[in-house]
Amino acid sequence: MRLATYNIEWFANLFDRQDKLIVDDSWSGRHNVTKARQAEAIAKVLTAVDADAVLIVEAPNSGKQQNTVRALQTFAEAFDLRTSDAVMGFANDTHQELALLYDPSVLTARHEPSAGDQTAPRFDGVFHIDLDIDATEDHVRFSKPPMELAVQTRAGAQVRLIGAHLKSKAPHGAGSRDEAIRISIANRRKQLAQALWLARRVKACITAGEKVILMGDLNDGPGLDEFEHLFGRSSVEILLQAGLFDPHASATQGSGPAPSTARFARPDEGRYLEALLDYIMVSDSLRTCHPQWRIWHPLRDAACLASDELHHALLTASDHFPVTLDIDL
Repeated sequence: MRLATYNIEWFANLFDRQDKLIVDDSWSGRHNVTKARQAEAIAKVLTAVDADAVLIVEAPNSGKQQNTVRALQTFAEAFDLRTSDAVMGFANDTHQELALLYDPSVLTARHEPSAGDQTAPRFDGVFHIDLDIDATEDHVRFSKPPMELAVQTRAGAQVRLIGAHLKSKAPHGAGSRDEAIRISIANRRKQLAQALWLARRVKACITAGEKVILMGDLNDGPGLDEFEHLFGRSSVEILLQAGLFDPHASATQGSGPAPSTARFARPDEGRYLEALLDYIMVSDSLRTCHPQWRIWHPLRDAACLASDELHHALLTASDHFPVTLDIDL
């Protein structure tokens, strides 16, 4: 079985208020890319990846009129994708939903959120924690509540799949360097609280004997920014310590080139910033199932680089690249 996680930038812009796909020459949210070009590029990437299930990070919006599941199934039908069914968890207010697009002939998936408790409440609830050791309890919410799915393969294997998009640490809206530092530290503090919340839920699932796969955009990684030393560890390390494994996260500790799943233009600097943000983590019980990870990076993966069509599609579709896990379930 192949699972994938893919953050698709500005996917919501490709649909109108009735979730009809817009395939024309108007501009998408991607710089200098039309809606038609982006839609076709996304379809080419998903077809090439050929996953049995894809976690779509920044999926189309759900709201008064719009429906994420309907939009994704419309997209799959328009491009004849075998991942024709979709499921989502809790909707949010950011126009960036979490949803799973999957092949119904291979697996079934249903939203099955935890009932929660005081140590790890349900993901649409409130997490109580003292973030700055001032004896005052902070109340933390997810802006994008993780999606918790019960997945069963046609062969009968059962997996707990958690999709996540943790808060960005970027200091959006800062008017000065001091304000940027303050916002960055506050954002990192909140992100670490979200990771602790998520880690507690993962531990509870593992303790209950469940096989767990956590996937998505964690907006973090060991050594990724200058404020990490203030808190001792990254949110990725917190999740790994909960009993999960991802070889790309481990590779950042080595001396070789760090893996990358995202590429952001820095026009003022005349360069691109690359970062490892997207992960597929598995519990120890799944490490015996012959897992194989791959980052579909257009400039680093040999097969992606060798195919002009796939290479250009990856660069056109999003500023993130898919990560896949092949695993024997």
